[in-house]
Amino acid sequence: MCLFSAGRTSPTVVHVVICVYRITHSVISSNTMAHAGLLLLISLTISVGQAFSFYGGSMTFMPGNRYPGGKVEMHFYYRESGKLPCDPQVAWVCDSGDCGILTFSEPEVTEQDHSGQINWCQYERHMTTNVTGDEPFTLSDSGCCWANNVHDVREWTLHSLVDTRQRSDTQTANKSPVSATIPNIRVPQNCFQHLHLLAHDPDGDNVRCKCAFCHQHPNINLDEDSCTLSSNGTLDLGLHVFEFTMEDYPVSNITLTKENGISSVRNPYNQTANIDSTPLSQVPLQFGVEILTPVHSCVPGVNRPSLLTPTPLHGDVQHAAVGSVHIITLRAQSSGNSIFDFQVSGPWNMSKSLRNASQGVTEAMLTWTPQESDLHHHVPVCFTAETLQSQSEMRCIVIIVAKSRVLSGEAEVFCEENSISIAISKASMKGIDQNWLQLRDPTCSLTSNDTHILGMVSLDTCGTTVEDSGDFMVFRNEINSFENPNEVITRRNQVKIGFSCQYPKVASVSNHYINKKSDFIFTESRFGTFSYSFDIFTDNNFSSPVDPSLYPLEINLMDVLYMGIAAHSALPEVQLFVESCRATPDDNPYSALSYDIIKEGCILDGTVEVYHSDARTYDFGIQAFKFTGGYNEVYITCSVILCAEGSSNSRCAQGCLREPARKRRRDVSKETDRHHITQGPFRVARHTQHSAAESENGGSLHISAGTAVFSGLFIVSIVVLVGLWVYNSKKTRATDRMYLMSNF
Repeated sequence: MCLFSAGRTSPTVVHVVICVYRITHSVISSNTMAHAGLLLLISLTISVGQAFSFYGGSMTFMPGNRYPGGKVEMHFYYRESGKLPCDPQVAWVCDSGDCGILTFSEPEVTEQDHSGQINWCQYERHMTTNVTGDEPFTLSDSGCCWANNVHDVREWTLHSLVDTRQRSDTQTANKSPVSATIPNIRVPQNCFQHLHLLAHDPDGDNVRCKCAFCHQHPNINLDEDSCTLSSNGTLDLGLHVFEFTMEDYPVSNITLTKENGISSVRNPYNQTANIDSTPLSQVPLQFGVEILTPVHSCVPGVNRPSLLTPTPLHGDVQHAAVGSVHIITLRAQSSGNSIFDFQVSGPWNMSKSLRNASQGVTEAMLTWTPQESDLHHHVPVCFTAETLQSQSEMRCIVIIVAKSRVLSGEAEVFCEENSISIAISKASMKGIDQNWLQLRDPTCSLTSNDTHILGMVSLDTCGTTVEDSGDFMVFRNEINSFENPNEVITRRNQVKIGFSCQYPKVASVSNHYINKKSDFIFTESRFGTFSYSFDIFTDNNFSSPVDPSLYPLEINLMDVLYMGIAAHSALPEVQLFVESCRATPDDNPYSALSYDIIKEGCILDGTVEVYHSDARTYDFGIQAFKFTGGYNEVYITCSVILCAEGSSNSRCAQGCLREPARKRRRDVSKETDRHHITQGPFRVARHTQHSAAESENGGSLHISAGTAVFSGLFIVSIVVLVGLWVYNSKKTRATDRMYLMSNF
């Protein structure tokens, strides 16, 4: 009866099943078969329920000492996630080759559920072996069962390929790729777009992610080069299982040499060329993604927490020293739901403390003191901010453990609008030869004077990369030393100096009046720093903006509002495209009550008149209106895109798209992301009278009292007519607009 449970169960589960069997046997002797059947059902439920508990696992390995005679010490670090209790399911065994004798440490819990909803946990285990052979070997294990999931995946299999031969470039055995995930990844159904996985390699190799069974997810794409999952459709609610294999390939040809001097060549990965692209190693990365019910808004910081600075960026590399405390600060914000925890996958002896700040901001401090056994280890740390309803994006970093703290020089970084400059003090970097330094892109040169080494890069050249930190865009580059490829030894110190600038994703330039929302700054790698202004003008010359002191602006119904959107960029050939404009009765652009003025580049409001302007300006007029139901204020939010002029495949070139079928693949490298800018509020004026002189002023947004009375009567008449029209026929777009008007 205990063997009925499919797959492997923990000793605890077997014990429970045996106990229930004995109870059942006793009951049969003294009571009815009905009671026995009930207890038997309970026993099977407990057994099978506990067996479905696997949530994934990851493995990394690195060489230790190489002893005389060729024996190599190998260290393996394994993390496994599952449901409580935290009983290990994986027992690595030698699958092929000479694996030596595996020695296991006791499993240590690294993280567990604090919400009380799923009761998951993660533990870490350290394994060692001394390998005497020169041939590759494999470790593996398989069993049952994955947690209940959408595609009913039950069996899991983990596989690792290890090669201890000496590399010609590092003069040591190969180190595996480094990756990990948090135990419990959760994403609302309408918010899943990308999942960036950690793909770090200690030897500097290229890492690729392979997924043999990803065809089970028809709405998921995998970029094997960047190890990124992307959605191209709606995923079913529930747990989705992903079983990856991480492989590393050298960036150039290297040799792997045995103790007896026999060597073989390893080539870079090349999918098209007819060459042998055998990976240097393989390690598993398996995890589940829980697709939750949709939420009202996917805007970070509202329903989903948004990670804020100084939270490390995904893929960051930090340095720690044995015996010294290393601190990581995490910070997140959520205005819609309270953050109760940060989920962390890290070393077992890393501690965490939480602190609630103001305005929905929660901070966590991760503290870790590396031990001697951690020396030279590249330790992955992944984290998310947690609410009961959702979680932030997952970020993962790597901590490299050294014997002592890394020495650093003195440098100043200057962040300009479209460039970054760095000045390194020569006095702090004695013995450094500038002639052997280069930027990430070696075609970009460094200069120097008597006291400093100088470098300047733009935001989209010289190998500068961009990362989204939540509230900032961070641009990074680095200065590296390089070697003569023909030299076997060197007497120059290795140098790697990273530098970066962070720019606020959205910042208001004009703060002298809180209600005036007309200036917006954005930063992107391809377009640098650029901004939009969204102004109200006094007339159709679009030369005199309304005085900010008049905000919130009072208007009369049927007045013409003259509005202008302008793009400001240092790049010479860019084009502005207004994709949509939506009116709402409050400053929430996602309000359930809204009115589309422009949608998909198409003008929907019949009173809109667009005035001729240059490529960076969009000027238009619209008759004023308000929402029915007692709302007296109107906000207008427009989504805008900046494109490179002349690009035939950009969103700007597509123009109005009334039919989804007209949409075609866009060249996103030639356009910015979609940005939203807001103007308002506009407040409907009541019982306002004006003198004749005022009514004659050119460009006035108000109309005379007589005209107002006439307009009011006209509107009442129109509303009556509209009511009759609605009663007798199907409502049209024009009547939609009249419905928005009040019988003022």
